[in-house]
Amino acid sequence: MREVSVRAPAKINLHLGVGPVRPDGFHPLATAYQAISLFSTVTARPNAQWEITCETRPGIDGGGVPLGASNLALRAARLLADHAGVDRPVSLHIDKGIPVAGGLAGGSADAAAALRACAALWELGLPDAELLTLAGRLGSDVPFALVGGSAAGLGRGELVEPLADNGRYDWVVLTFDEGLSTPAAYREFDALHAEAVVPEPEIPSALLDALAAGSATALARVVGNDLQAASLRLRPALAEPLAAGVERGALAALLSGSGPTCLFLCSDSDHAESVAAGLTTYGRVLHAHGPVTGATIL
Repeated sequence: MREVSVRAPAKINLHLGVGPVRPDGFHPLATAYQAISLFSTVTARPNAQWEITCETRPGIDGGGVPLGASNLALRAARLLADHAGVDRPVSLHIDKGIPVAGGLAGGSADAAAALRACAALWELGLPDAELLTLAGRLGSDVPFALVGGSAAGLGRGELVEPLADNGRYDWVVLTFDEGLSTPAAYREFDALHAEAVVPEPEIPSALLDALAAGSATALARVVGNDLQAASLRLRPALAEPLAAGVERGALAALLSGSGPTCLFLCSDSDHAESVAAGLTTYGRVLHAHGPVTGATIL
């Protein structure tokens, strides 16, 4: 093959349950992921040396994407090469359609796309289970970017199990120029709970029922994010657009992961356009729907 292109989606957390910090510094999670229709595409081509390039779509700031050895997509390709005993460097080109450092797992989507693209380019014939194991070594959200749809995430989020979901959900996605550090949000979470007993996390059964029923109204009543209070302490100004979205009629408003991206659940596409119209003064407004498929060869 001369090249392989793979498209991978952004993720949101319909529920993000965070447990007590573990001795290794990680927190056990119980999260309900959903893949939404914001995508990045990674194209892998044979090359004399390992190389990474990136371009961004209009309205997407790619300034935070590293173009060296630390790039997660490049790390994914090299990890797969080492695992499979392949000595065939590639160039990876990222067409970035997912905002950077916004809690949407854009880097994880790039990594998942690179794994699938290189596995096809090198004709490895690896089962998805093997790719998922490698994805879990790269980051908590990378396995889900391979799977897509709606799914439960346990452990650090890397243990992924598809969930029954019979709905389509329209989201307004409000993004900002300045990202928010995920490690900082977890440190703030620990500080907020320093004197409290943090229970083991779980996904609410009512959320599973809402997805199975395909009901946006029922889902709106049970979405949640245990990191939201910590992220709002780090950036209190985010409370204003969250409130503004509810005032415009959003069924629910919450941060995506550690933020700062704000999510607004709407009843349909027309409703999403109405909600979005009242949020343009706060940042970049995008409209997406979910669930969509995970990393897919084009």
